[in-house]
Amino acid sequence: HSHLPWQVPYKKTVFLPVGTSVKIQGTPSKSFSMCPELQVDFHTGTQEDSDVAFHFRVYFGKRVVMNIRQGGKWGQEVQSSVMPFENGQHFELGILVLSKEYQVTVNGCQHYTFPHRLDPGSVKMVRVWRDVSLTSVTVT
Repeated sequence: HSHLPWQVPYKKTVFLPVGTSVKIQGTPSKSFSMCPELQVDFHTGTQEDSDVAFHFRVYFGKRVVMNIRQGGKWGQEVQSSVMPFENGQHFELGILVLSKEYQVTVNGCQHYTFPHRLDPGSVKMVRVWRDVSLTSVTVT
């Protein structure tokens, strides 16, 4: 088992003004039959218990859930059954910060949108975790 340069959970301090894009490249670390997940959280603080302006969780092979956490409480979640991720296949997940919403692409195709409920300008940290092997996380 080769040593991965990108350990999970992976955390990166960021500033995400409108027009910024976060690209996450990786591969599910388990077969879909074992119900792997991917979770991406845009935190408004540098601690893991801080509020989350955007929560993106993939239940591979099943569904995607998007939400926020404000004042320590989760909001109304948005679910999608769109599943562009493939079993055992490398993926490139892109999250673009627009003025009114986040646009999420998988392998270059847009599949999800999530309207801002917390100011994206308040985001200070991106955390990527659960059952994935990461090859890169970049902010442009």
